[in-house]
Amino acid sequence: MLFVVVVIIATRQDMRGTGDEMKIVIPGELPDLNTIIAESKKGRGRYQPYNDIKRENTEKVAWIAKSKIKKKLSKIDLEVNWICKDKRKDKDNIQAGTKFILDGLVEAGIIENDGWKQIGDITHKFKVDKHNPRIEVIIKEV
Repeated sequence: MLFVVVVIIATRQDMRGTGDEMKIVIPGELPDLNTIIAESKKGRGRYQPYNDIKRENTEKVAWIAKSKIKKKLSKIDLEVNWICKDKRKDKDNIQAGTKFILDGLVEAGIIENDGWKQIGDITHKFKVDKHNPRIEVIIKEV
């Protein structure tokens, strides 16, 4: 029981970065691939619902990243911990949210771009917490 309490406290700490490693926590969930595809099919003419989803979620990540990370990074590795409310969605659909994370880091000015030059390895891990779904992103400067 004591171990569980320690884990909960550690995940709630405000980690502004320890050395070359930083962590941001995005509350809730990001849109999965099925949602992105469905919204992309709804568009007519100039109005594209996907644009609203992309803008909203990219800005959400950018705002969180700006509040936690105060320096510009040249190249990073990411460890993305997808902590989902349940196991109903396939893992490959869930990790489509990586697009919003990378674009948010660019919008926040943390990285210059999200190309091969700035992004090294991306690792995905999946867990379930029905009471507190979130995405924990560990950013390592390389």
